[in-house]
Amino acid sequence: MTKKILAVLAHPDDETFGMGGTLALYKQRGYETYYVCATRGEAGSADEEYMRGFKDTAEMRTDELNRAAKILGLKEVHFLGYRDSGMPGMEANNHPDAQINHPIEEVAGKVVKHIREIKPDIVVTFDPIGGYKHPDHIHVHKATVMAFANADDETFYPEAGEGFKPKALYYQVFPRGFLKAMVRILPLFGKDPSKWGRNGDINLKELAEVDFPVHVRLDVRKVAEIKRHASEQHASQGGKQMNRGLLGVIRKVIGEHEDFMRAHPPVNGDFKRKSDLFDGID
Repeated sequence: MTKKILAVLAHPDDETFGMGGTLALYKQRGYETYYVCATRGEAGSADEEYMRGFKDTAEMRTDELNRAAKILGLKEVHFLGYRDSGMPGMEANNHPDAQINHPIEEVAGKVVKHIREIKPDIVVTFDPIGGYKHPDHIHVHKATVMAFANADDETFYPEAGEGFKPKALYYQVFPRGFLKAMVRILPLFGKDPSKWGRNGDINLKELAEVDFPVHVRLDVRKVAEIKRHASEQHASQGGKQMNRGLLGVIRKVIGEHEDFMRAHPPVNGDFKRKSDLFDGID
């Protein structure tokens, strides 16, 4: 039977910028990969050139996602139907359809439906701080953890189908070496690491101090070109710049890998780092 991986994340581009190498790598190995996306990225800013031919940001970013998904080889993409909540302090926080304005259990109920229908061996999502503390990332992380824990309990959203328990749950974590390098190098180029990103709302100094364990480190150099091509489809969110300039140089220095913390099954104290998400799971 074909093995399956389900990524549950928040926005169009999360599937590529964060774990695109992982999804492409397992696709190449003959696995089925799926993406459940909580929103359509409505709060993401985009230059006017990217909006031509689209009625709104959601339609444009959905198109970017569909193109990237094809390149990565995703078997299916599903949306939970929420609206992008934006970063803290944005007007988007207050929209009634914003993901963060819906109960965790409600979101978990939607996630569990996909888990029971797809029946993945492994589920992957954000780490507890959502990578860079985006409210939607943290919210969908909590919902995914709840959904995973209750996926085989048919009293939890019984209308979502027959119970099913995946073998493992992983959180993708940012490589701390990469973040620490960014904090040291950016000031040399006149950039403030506490105001990183397209909108200057990501504090790399703060993130570099959070150190989650890395239980699996995947070498994704083999699919680096696929990830690059998929990233370019998210041009409105800076995807064409990810492997260029300063950021591209740092990525090459640190190395091409994607890191994961295993949440389930629990990891004991003498755990030896793996190079495959399925190592120790089967």
